[in-house]
Amino acid sequence: MSEHQPPLSPDDLQLLEQARDACGRIRAEVAQVIVGQDETVRAILAAVLCQGHTLVIGVPGLAKTLLVKTIAAVLGWSFKRVQFTPDMMPADVIGMELLQDDAGSGRRSMQFTPGPIFAQMVLADEINRTPPKTQSALLEAMQEYQVTSLGRSHALPRPFLVFATQNPIEQEGTYPLPEAQLDRFLFSLWMDYPAEEEEIEIVLATTEAAQPTAGVVCPLEDMQRYQELVRRIPVSRHVVRYAVNLARSTRPNTIGIPKFVEDFVSWGAGPRASQHMILGAKALAVLEGAPAVAAEHIRTVAPLVLRHRVLPNYAAAGKNIDALKIIRKLLETVREPMTETV
Repeated sequence: MSEHQPPLSPDDLQLLEQARDACGRIRAEVAQVIVGQDETVRAILAAVLCQGHTLVIGVPGLAKTLLVKTIAAVLGWSFKRVQFTPDMMPADVIGMELLQDDAGSGRRSMQFTPGPIFAQMVLADEINRTPPKTQSALLEAMQEYQVTSLGRSHALPRPFLVFATQNPIEQEGTYPLPEAQLDRFLFSLWMDYPAEEEEIEIVLATTEAAQPTAGVVCPLEDMQRYQELVRRIPVSRHVVRYAVNLARSTRPNTIGIPKFVEDFVSWGAGPRASQHMILGAKALAVLEGAPAVAAEHIRTVAPLVLRHRVLPNYAAAGKNIDALKIIRKLLETVREPMTETV
C-alpha cells in the first residue's frame, strides 16, 4: 500500500457502509421510474460519486433523458435540459449580457443573464447536433466549473455534472465531438434496447393514467460526504500500474504494445484515462462497500473509460472492429501486475 493511501479509518468504514446503503436506496427509487438499465444506472451513480461528466449513447426512445432527470430528482439536485440544434450559439448555453433597467437608480446597464448550464445536473441532449463553436462553450464549464462572458467569469453551482446524449444511428447533420471534449467525459455509456419482459413493463407503466415518480432519498450534504470518501478509498500501487498499463497499451508506436493495437488503432488514450479508471474504480468500491480498490474494479470501468478515447483506423473499420472489441481484446491480453511493496 502506498504511504499516501492509508487504510480507511473506523469512521470512514462506517461512512462507507452508509454510502453503500444510500446508493442502494437511490437505485431502488430510480427503479420506480426506470425499468431495467441496471448497469447504466450503476455506472451513472459511479459517475456521480466521483463527480465525472458522462456521455450516454443510444437510439431514441430508451429513456436517456428520463433517466438523468430521475437521478437528479432522487438526489434533489437542480436539473436543466439543453436541446442542441445546428443553429444554437454559445450564448444560448452559457448565458449573455443584456441591457437591463435598474429599478432603484433608473439607469440601464449590462447585466449577465445565466443560461441553462447554470444547474447542478445538466443534460446536453444530442450534443453532436451543434457546431464545434457551441460545443466548445461546454469545455470551460466541464473543466473549470465556470463560464466566461465579455471577459468576466461566472462560477457554476456545485456540484456540477454534465450528461451528454448522442444518437448513434442518425449521423446526417451532426458534428463529431473533438477529442479534447471527449476526453473531458469520465465514462461513455451505451444504452441497449430493453429485454422483452422489460419492454412489456415499460409499455404497461407508461400507458397508465398514473405516472410513476421518484422522491429525494439522498440529501446533497450526504452525497457530498460520499464524494469526499471516494477520494480516500485506498488503491495499491500495482492496481494503479494495471490501469496505467491498460491506457498505455492503447497507444500506437509505443514499445511493447500488442500487435493488434498497432494494426487497428489510429489514436489511443491519454493520461486522463488512467486517472479516470482509478476514480471510477474507487466509486465502484464505494457502491459495493469495498474498503479498497481491486483489479476487478479496473476491469469493470476500463471499457467505460476507454471506449471514447480509442480511435480505430481504416483497417479496423474494414474488418468491422470497433473500439469496444479492441478494449475487450486488451483486457484479455494485458495482465495484472504482481503486488508491489513501497
